[in-house]
Amino acid sequence: MSDIQTVRVDLADRSYPVFVGRGARHELATHIGSQVRRIAVVTQQDVPAALIPDFSPFETHTFIIGNGETHKTLETVQQLCRSFSDAGITRSDLVIGVGGGLVTDVAGFTAAVYHRGLGVMHVATTLLGMIDAAIGGKTGVNIPEGKNLIGTYWQPQAVACDMDALLTLSTQDLQCGYGEMAKYHFIARQDLSLLPLGQRIARCVEIKGDIVASDERESGQRALLNYGHTLAHALEIATDLTMPHGVAVSVGILYAAHLAQVMGRITSKRVQEHYDIIHGVYNLQTSLPDGLDSSAAINLMRRDKKALSSLTFVLDSSDGLQVVDGIIEQDLERALDLLRRRQG
Repeated sequence: MSDIQTVRVDLADRSYPVFVGRGARHELATHIGSQVRRIAVVTQQDVPAALIPDFSPFETHTFIIGNGETHKTLETVQQLCRSFSDAGITRSDLVIGVGGGLVTDVAGFTAAVYHRGLGVMHVATTLLGMIDAAIGGKTGVNIPEGKNLIGTYWQPQAVACDMDALLTLSTQDLQCGYGEMAKYHFIARQDLSLLPLGQRIARCVEIKGDIVASDERESGQRALLNYGHTLAHALEIATDLTMPHGVAVSVGILYAAHLAQVMGRITSKRVQEHYDIIHGVYNLQTSLPDGLDSSAAINLMRRDKKALSSLTFVLDSSDGLQVVDGIIEQDLERALDLLRRRQG
């Protein structure tokens, strides 16, 4: 298909293609290895059946997992493993996650641990999945103490970002993706809004792919992909996982901008540029949850899986985004106050 763009994630012998465009899901069949006999499709009830490719002549089994973050658990993974066993799925077979970030996270993690690892591919059906969750090999599930605290790195063999799926999404689902997409403006220091949506998705995949290729296991540069996520994960926990991830990230990005300003890293003009992207380009909600005080927010941020010896943030500067450790509580509180004032 000539309108399909291909971005390659370069990881030596584990490199893989990411296909972007309408009908991209059909590209996966040509990348299935000759040893595969059975395919385990992991998806959700609300994913349109038309988005699940026909994998004939392979023996295909479909497994439905629940909707919502409350199903992103070890219990779901265990149930999938047992179902795989009942269906005769072996280590030489293939898992294919068809859905959003929850599906690709759970399918990837299950593939990583079942029989100590079997191949996995993804068909990303949400904007968030296309530009973030399905790319890079990070998999994980939640526990009550925090998001994605149990997981591993397990790279897919191929990913399809099928833009047919975008036609099925609600405004809220699209906003989730736009919250993650906004961060790439600041990682790349590039106005991505000048690109058509398909090219913008491919550019986000390219940015993430380049970072993953240079730092697969988040020992350095890959942490930049967490811009806005320290507060975002705290907000998700504070709202019992009812605040959509991308919306929480948009709030977290603005908070990170205020924190960088408080610490003298950026000017008020650069803070305004963050609002111009979040509000102006993507028209995203930026409200802190009602009743969340500064002390509670800071305590929740301390649980974040990216915390090192103390609270760690990715913050902007005149030289671009940087990982910053050892932030004092007074600055955290001042930044929260500035964010609240800006919200009115």
